[in-house]
Amino acid sequence: MTTPVLPNDADTPQAAPPAPGAVQAVVDHAKDYWANVRSGEVGALPAVAGIIALCVFFGLSKPVFLSVGNLANLFGQGAAVACIAMGLVFVLILGEIDLSAGFASGVCASVMAVILTDWGTPWPLAIGAALATGVVIGLVLGTLVVKLGIPSFVVTLAAFLAFQGIVLMILDEGSNISINDETVKTIAGGNLERWQGWALLAVTVAAYGAIQIQRWRRRIARSLVHEPLAVVLARIGALTALLAAGVFLLNLERSANPQIISLTGVPVVVVILGGLFAVWTFVLHRTRFGRHLYAVGGNPEAAVRAGVNVDRVRIAAFVICSGMAAVGGVVAASRAASVDPNTGGSNVLLLSVGAAVIGGASLFGGKGTVRAALLGGAVVAIINNGMGLMGLSAGVRFGVTGAVLLLAAGVDAMSRGRGKLFGRH
Repeated sequence: MTTPVLPNDADTPQAAPPAPGAVQAVVDHAKDYWANVRSGEVGALPAVAGIIALCVFFGLSKPVFLSVGNLANLFGQGAAVACIAMGLVFVLILGEIDLSAGFASGVCASVMAVILTDWGTPWPLAIGAALATGVVIGLVLGTLVVKLGIPSFVVTLAAFLAFQGIVLMILDEGSNISINDETVKTIAGGNLERWQGWALLAVTVAAYGAIQIQRWRRRIARSLVHEPLAVVLARIGALTALLAAGVFLLNLERSANPQIISLTGVPVVVVILGGLFAVWTFVLHRTRFGRHLYAVGGNPEAAVRAGVNVDRVRIAAFVICSGMAAVGGVVAASRAASVDPNTGGSNVLLLSVGAAVIGGASLFGGKGTVRAALLGGAVVAIINNGMGLMGLSAGVRFGVTGAVLLLAAGVDAMSRGRGKLFGRH
């Protein structure tokens, strides 16, 4: 009888290790996220944490801060700054700066007011002229910086001074022009019907969910690193809950005298901000121009060697920046229902740059998102609104905003230092 030969371990088919469960996948994803944070990839975390902390602080200090009426006012107060900050993100990604964005918005708003009120032109043409003015301003500034090699700081500082004079000339050395067109005033002062808010919520959540699921499936099909499905669904659910709570609250009556005037519904300016956010986020993350912009901001020499038209990308960034400044000017004029020499002046530029940096855009170039502008704009609006309710002086508000900006810049510098330590930058 022959002795049977037993197969050794190498000959025995080994069962594949069981795939990690959903819970373990989420835990591993959380560990990876925390590792990225420790290595300097903090993203929007500081801005989100700041918003939560500020809301808790002001809510405890002044309960009226959390009232529905005040929350609705926050959108109007921060909308113009957020629009300008969105445009500044494109320039900051390049490692450049635009110091003229504030008064550029004032010039564009003045052009709109003169054409709309003094000339009696329909509002589409007036707003179109304002936007076209912003595009021309950006084209001139970008050409001076890129083609003549003048530092953006110098060019935009000169424009900052010049635009103040241009606003005075357009407004006849300081006159105030009222905005009487109801459509223009609706931009920052109007509200959607209650059902329109819920319809908008449904469309937004459906679109966001479809994009997230499609992205998750595409990465799986290409065998790329992907998030667990539970994380993707949790993100969609969290956004749905947040937006639903917002629509519900904004649909409540917030007028002190509903018999005289009723104030309900999602502000129109929220829809405008959401639309701009979607468009520019798509441009930055889903187009060739967006990829080229990050490439130029990260390493211009490598971008040139890769065949990127660096000059065209840089000029386009300045055009977008000034174009968004024009949008900010239109929103500011709509909210004030007038234009004067201070439109776009005072602290508008400082708050706009601060909003972009506080939200996570880097002053060193190569990093920034449109989301950063919105989150930073929310931080700035909350600080100004909350301190105003507390009766603090403008000096204190400027001081605190400056301290927050310095803190954000410090976080950016430290995150870059840790990124180099971990080989990420």
